[in-house]
Amino acid sequence: MAELLSTRTASRSRDGVIPQSCRLTGRRRLHTVAFDCPERALDAVRKFHSNDYDIVDVYTPFAVHGMDEAMGLRESKLPIATFWGAVAGLGLGLGMQLWIHARDWPLNIGGKTNVAWQALIPISFETTVLLAAFATIGALFFKGRLFPRKRAGAGVTQPSLRVTDDHFVAVIEESDGGFSMPVFRELCGELGAVEVTESWRIL
Repeated sequence: MAELLSTRTASRSRDGVIPQSCRLTGRRRLHTVAFDCPERALDAVRKFHSNDYDIVDVYTPFAVHGMDEAMGLRESKLPIATFWGAVAGLGLGLGMQLWIHARDWPLNIGGKTNVAWQALIPISFETTVLLAAFATIGALFFKGRLFPRKRAGAGVTQPSLRVTDDHFVAVIEESDGGFSMPVFRELCGELGAVEVTESWRIL
């Protein structure tokens, strides 16, 4: 597939040359590498990670099993928020029912005890699931900075129009002088990339 590799340079200048102001050593450049099948993309991401390339993200039209491990991402901490939300929900449900049945409004129903644990299970289960879900969503929004904004931002530009169809695109960051573009191009060709966009975005 190396012969299908096409390389293009993203630029805002009319003649296709990256402006001199964007060639500062302190700037971070993002390059994109596109593949046409999930297996090849997964193998390429593993190769990039093993060669110490900084992988910013991988855009895929559907979830690819094993991609998180290939990118070297740490295990999500969302289950911690889910667990403590569930604990809070269980405590709230049990406490509310015990207080209502035993203290605030006790009722004698067929001579049964006011704190029969079998009767407490349904509501306790519902409050456990409810607060666990709220804690998970809240932690996700907080960690991902998904807050409402008064002014709409520029939005996130897709690295390729085909990432929602049949392309799998890895975004690689160039942030130091040790990054060799010829070596990077050669590696992309060996991995079977169908398209490489140099300097897709400059930060």
